[in-house]
Amino acid sequence: MDFFNIVEPHLKDLSENEHQLFDFVVQNMDELNGLNIREVASMAYVSTATFLRFVRKIGFSGFSEFATVIKFTLMNNQEQSPTTLSLPLEKYRNEYIKNIEETIRVLKADQLQRIADKLSSHPNIFLFSNGTTKHLTEYIQYLYSMTGFNTIFPQDHDYRRLAEQQINDDSLVFIMSFNGENEEFIRLINNLLRKGINPLIVSITGANNNTIQNLSDINFYIFTDQIKINNTDIGSRIAVIAIMELILYQYIEIYKKTKKQ
Repeated sequence: MDFFNIVEPHLKDLSENEHQLFDFVVQNMDELNGLNIREVASMAYVSTATFLRFVRKIGFSGFSEFATVIKFTLMNNQEQSPTTLSLPLEKYRNEYIKNIEETIRVLKADQLQRIADKLSSHPNIFLFSNGTTKHLTEYIQYLYSMTGFNTIFPQDHDYRRLAEQQINDDSLVFIMSFNGENEEFIRLINNLLRKGINPLIVSITGANNNTIQNLSDINFYIFTDQIKINNTDIGSRIAVIAIMELILYQYIEIYKKTKKQ
């Protein structure tokens, strides 16, 4: 019984409000575990009737089945998310693929389209990341630069402060932070808001409810297992690349069609 396997066929039929409820469930799964429908509905700021309709629309017979599947999904994730490489390789392969699939499943077509539309105006693109994610961002910068975009990837604190001054309303800003609580990036977004500068801010974070997600215009969340070696998190960030590639490929597809016409 896996939550994402059950809901996947129904995601395309959800309304915008229902998509928001789905995001709420994914980002607060730990907190929802063990609550009754009234408590969950209260947390989501909807009526119990509305939440029950939502639960049925995503493939469950009722709240009881929904709650049971949430419980077992969390149990399975805990069993399959060790901090060291102690599971058989085959299980790691399965989890690796599963994390990518779940990340792609929950992508919203309208959000991808909104970013593709922004790319069509060829904005300056700013990439912000640090830690492990910083190394894969070099590839993302290369990919977008080779497609013809002016892509800025400041790799240290001073350079990021300088880059912040170059952001304007026409810019496209990507912020990649797994825990979504990076103080420097939160301060950057708040500085832009305080100055009245309104670029399109897209964040890629973990699935937990976090500050950067809430400050962004668009948020994509990734699923990954934390793996620590020598006190360093080397968990896969391949889902970040998948999202950034899909955004670019959607833009290219639209651009090609426009050119042909």
